[in-house]
Amino acid sequence: MPKLWTDTVEEHRRAVRDAAIDATAKLVDEHGLASVTMSKIAADAGIGRATLYKYFPDVEAILMTWHERQVISHLDHLRAIGAESGEPGRRLHAVLTAYALMTHEVARRHHGTDLAALVHHGGHLDQAEDQLTTLLQDLLAEAARAGAVRSDVAPAELAAYGLNALAAARGLPSAAAVRRLVALVMSGLCPAQPQEFISPA
Repeated sequence: MPKLWTDTVEEHRRAVRDAAIDATAKLVDEHGLASVTMSKIAADAGIGRATLYKYFPDVEAILMTWHERQVISHLDHLRAIGAESGEPGRRLHAVLTAYALMTHEVARRHHGTDLAALVHHGGHLDQAEDQLTTLLQDLLAEAARAGAVRSDVAPAELAAYGLNALAAARGLPSAAAVRRLVALVMSGLCPAQPQEFISPA
């Protein structure tokens, strides 16, 4: 098969998959998960139902693919922020802020929904968490060498601390509160200051 034809076929397949995924996400957002069917997805995507079944076996498979695409997009965005020029401490702060705001927004949009329960499991999340942890460890190590964060604790431990602390962003009421949380986490990452202890009288 000629390469041009192969590329055209693959491009068409990607377009059909993307149309189905986008239509599903839109339907769930507008009407809720329970009301979404393969027939509605096919109609909204502008494809036949039989064609849709060639790509996905059910609604859950489409939503899992959609969520995986979202996670990859978020990771790419965080990597781009971390790779920008500038002081390591500033880049670390920017990445933590972006991550916390993403966490807050996703929780706000899907809190208590069937969608949240459906998509927040699976191997792609484990892989994404590993990649995010690696990104933060690298940034923390670089920031520690520059004196912007503490060097008396290993980057792996600091990354675990940061990610666990920022999980609280899910329950915060506003973006302003999320930014305050990030500031608090950054203060915990700052180089340790000598402590003065006063003996009890």
